Amino acid sequence: MVVTTEQQTSPTANMAPVAAFADVPLAPPDAIFHLTASYKADTFKDKINLGVGAYRDDDGKPWVLPVVKKADDLLRSDPTLDHEYLPIAGLPAFTSAAAKLVLGADSPAIKEDRVTSIQTISGTGANHLGAVFLSRFYRNGKMKCYLSNPTWANHKAIFANAGVETAEYAYFDPHSLGLDLAGMLRAMETCEEGSIFLLHACAHNPTGVDPTQEQWKMIAEVMERRRLFPFFDCAYQGFASGSLEKDAWAIRYFVQRGFEMLICQSFAKNFGLYGERAGCFHFIASTPDAVKRVGSQLAIIQRSEISNPPAYGARLVSLILNSPPLFTEWTQNLSTMASRIILMRSLLHSELVALGTPGSWDHIVDQIGMFSYTGLGGEEVRKLVEESHVYLTSNGRISMAGLTRGNVKYFARAVDRVVREGAGAGGKL
Repeated sequence: MVVTTEQQTSPTANMAPVAAFADVPLAPPDAIFHLTASYKADTFKDKINLGVGAYRDDDGKPWVLPVVKKADDLLRSDPTLDHEYLPIAGLPAFTSAAAKLVLGADSPAIKEDRVTSIQTISGTGANHLGAVFLSRFYRNGKMKCYLSNPTWANHKAIFANAGVETAEYAYFDPHSLGLDLAGMLRAMETCEEGSIFLLHACAHNPTGVDPTQEQWKMIAEVMERRRLFPFFDCAYQGFASGSLEKDAWAIRYFVQRGFEMLICQSFAKNFGLYGERAGCFHFIASTPDAVKRVGSQLAIIQRSEISNPPAYGARLVSLILNSPPLFTEWTQNLSTMASRIILMRSLLHSELVALGTPGSWDHIVDQIGMFSYTGLGGEEVRKLVEESHVYLTSNGRISMAGLTRGNVKYFARAVDRVVREGAGAGGKL
């Protein structure tokens, strides 16, 4: 081989390539997705996945809502349908219907033009958009956002990525396995005035513990007096209780009291559109002028991050929400899902009581929504995974949708065994 003069004199000719990112630390796997991967790799025939937050039917299979199938057929048969960009703020018919769904069609905020709505990448995108907006425009971005202890695992990361400092407020009482209202109110009374509080509108994730309406009134009174800012995350409207109105009660009550606030809305669970990423962000301002200003800034943030939201999921939701016959069918589908979850709670509670498993199990039926915070400890969870092939998160949270009439007895017996092995573990689960 002939070596040129240029190759002989080039200072980089014999140098190794620069490894600028060789020291980047390896990030830990996402707990939920890692759990699902472990479950899929398990060949045990009676394995159970109680980790994933997605609805399953009584055969343990994903369920496409019949009304969604019908709407999908209608969309596909529309000869005018194209794949052009949506507006930056999303599909207007979708965002308008989404606002009416969560706030109520007769909401004073809607009637007084104090709402701006932006279509988002499901609830995660709505949370992110809200966090970024607050970091730029709320009290110079210096105010902490308080998250419930515990909360959805993604909340803290979303706010950290947006540069918003977070703190925790007491929420779950490990002794009663219910709401620590006193601790929650104490945090609100002692935090800096004007702090942000992220509130789960219904079906609290991961505990399944919600305040009662009277408790929500107490929470609103303290927040109003101390000028705290409500940041509502609403991922389960209609899915929790089967009633759209009941599940939106807290949000509508805060609106009636005149709060400025924001709402993150997901259609993953209540429409079964997990992969379509259909969500909406709503900001309730004090005046129409303020809402116009806020909306303009939200659009700028959206434009720089995703440019335009995806169309398909929003079109499906919009078609169903804006068609009275389809809307009625959707509420029936919602009732089907909510009723099955409630039934699984009842069956699990009955099985544990029948087994005489140590402890009280009433919290299983007192909690609501997809998840139950069982109270099982780390060692008990480890045994369930390794010995019984039951997959759940290390904090003892289970997805009730993973239980079926075919596996609930197996699960109850597995729980009974690990609780008894744990020296009785009274008060567990």
